Amino acid sequence: MAKTSDREEFAAYLRSRRERLRPADVGLPDGSRRRVAGLRREEVAQLAGVGLTWYTWLEQARPIAASEQVLAAIARALQLTPDERDHLYALAGLAIPDREGRSCVRATHLDLLERVLPYPAAIQTARFDVLAYNRTYRFLFNDLDDIPPQHRNCARLMFTDLHWQRAHLDADHARERIVARLRSAYGRHRDEPTWIGFISEMRQLSPGFGEIWDRGDVATEANALKRIRHARVGVLHLSMTSTWLDEGHGTRLVWFTPADEATVPRLTLLDQQAHQAAAYTAAG
Repeated sequence: MAKTSDREEFAAYLRSRRERLRPADVGLPDGSRRRVAGLRREEVAQLAGVGLTWYTWLEQARPIAASEQVLAAIARALQLTPDERDHLYALAGLAIPDREGRSCVRATHLDLLERVLPYPAAIQTARFDVLAYNRTYRFLFNDLDDIPPQHRNCARLMFTDLHWQRAHLDADHARERIVARLRSAYGRHRDEPTWIGFISEMRQLSPGFGEIWDRGDVATEANALKRIRHARVGVLHLSMTSTWLDEGHGTRLVWFTPADEATVPRLTLLDQQAHQAAAYTAAG
């Protein structure tokens, strides 16, 4: 918050959030002789575990810096929604923390995955974590259900899973592209612990990842052609498309459509086989 205007907007936002709360909202007695709307400054400071003087300076737009930990405590004390908390961090000039809510899968998302069948489709995060998928996507490279949920990450699988690597006829290009897209997204999340930890883990898992990462190449979310060698239905030429499902670029829908006529019946056959396999799995 170097600029005066930024500090003033930050201070005004704090005051507006404090004034909308009532003591009962945070488990405090109302009292009978309140002269201010909402909570008192000392009440917010006490709830957040910070000094009253220091909190007062924040609301007065004094030239002081607030740490991520302190802002997190104040956000909890003021009962900010995730969107409000993100706005508070942005006004403070701090990196917006990773929000699990951005990576949630809703019932509408699951319904959408089913409606695009027989096309393979999945819900992914900006970090390529696969959160949900339809049955055709499940068997597009290998049986995704056999992979632990915490390892269902497209970047990780491209560098560590032989089935995924062999399925890509352009494996080298696919690896370079996914790292470039990952690096592009990393620019918006470089201060988030989960992202820092993920990149560090990928470097340890694959020297090849580190080599490509260090090139510094970036790529956008432009549609791309994928050539997949499937063990049961043959070669699939697919057009990959993705679209963000939220304004914060936290969750996206990724789906694949046939890029040539030969792929159409093969994709239909894959879906039929996936349907049978899924039914068999459900039956126990």
